[in-house]
Amino acid sequence: MLAEKIIFAVLAVYLLIAMFFKLIKNIDKIYVAVLVMQALGLILEIIEVIFDLKYNIFIKVIMYLISVVIPIIILLLEKKGKNISEIIYIALAKFYDITGNGKKSKELWLKLIDKYPNNYLAHVKLAEIYEREGGMRKAIDEYVKAVDINKKDYDSYYKISFLLNELGKREDASIMLKNLLDKKPDYIKASMLLGDILCAQELYKEALNVYNKGLKTSPNNFELYYSMGIVYTMLNDFENAKICYEKAATINNLLTHAYYALGQINLVEMDLDEAEKYFTKALEDKEQEPDAYYKLGKIYMLRGDHDNAVKFVNLAIELDNNYIRIANKEPIFIPIKSKFKMPIIDEEDIHKKKSSHTEKEKKAIEHLDKTYGIVGKLNIHKLRPKIRHTEREIEDEREKF
Repeated sequence: MLAEKIIFAVLAVYLLIAMFFKLIKNIDKIYVAVLVMQALGLILEIIEVIFDLKYNIFIKVIMYLISVVIPIIILLLEKKGKNISEIIYIALAKFYDITGNGKKSKELWLKLIDKYPNNYLAHVKLAEIYEREGGMRKAIDEYVKAVDINKKDYDSYYKISFLLNELGKREDASIMLKNLLDKKPDYIKASMLLGDILCAQELYKEALNVYNKGLKTSPNNFELYYSMGIVYTMLNDFENAKICYEKAATINNLLTHAYYALGQINLVEMDLDEAEKYFTKALEDKEQEPDAYYKLGKIYMLRGDHDNAVKFVNLAIELDNNYIRIANKEPIFIPIKSKFKMPIIDEEDIHKKKSSHTEKEKKAIEHLDKTYGIVGKLNIHKLRPKIRHTEREIEDEREKF
């Protein structure tokens, strides 16, 4: 009789599981796994009763854990509006993401969206994956879905604007950024991006208005002051530009780009002492070091100090081979060009050099260089007699050619 009971129990449980899997094959696998664990716990309990066994404490703990504790936790989570399936999918996807298995992570986020289309986090994470892969349009679609689910997801709203701008759709990006700033005026990244877009369109007064509004919510933001300095530079309002650059550098004394800009403006205005002070500070930035050395060489040349002019120009050339070509084209250096070092120019090395300057920074630097070329000649007669001596030397050298 005992054998009959055993056969019946095993057969019944087997058939129950077989029919159970056929019934729920299209239901969420997470819940299937939980139910299978419960069934396993029950089977262990049946075996213990039938065979009058005494399991050790470890097996007992496992039985209660999979048959009682886990199901209770799931029911409590469900009661609080938490979906255990979503939780597990998210945990696994994040795990694969952290461990560098992007393919598996993406696969799980896609499965999660397929099962739960309104899962906000899944849309955001999938958008980030598409963005990393370069699929900007797909990323925008996912960010849009995320915003539709969570209206206060300002980060995704900003991301849409950012990607639209990257795709060259500046007008659409501008509209979205204006809407975002209407809802959240203190979103400084949006102010900065909108200002950048307006600067790219040469709408400097509009950009200035955006930065000023940003300062109302973030009065100590050095990026806003620095950007305003650039805008005032492009508008040739050098007094206000200097005020903004100095404010930015005061808030963030590591902002060497501001020092370089201040040096350029003072050079345009022929205030050589101030220009020297700021270009010297700009030397702290390795990237700007050759530019600053070159400008210091120009300052000493304007003062008639040829030895220091040669020294600083050669320092610029040592750091960047391009400056031998630039210096040779600069008329003011004609009297000393024979003293410049002639480096071996590595074309590949030249092309490898990359600038961290943004487009608006590059425009401002070029604008000041051009302005110096025009205004500097008009103001040069105001300097000490040594300059006039240098001018005569330049003319004498030109006559020799």
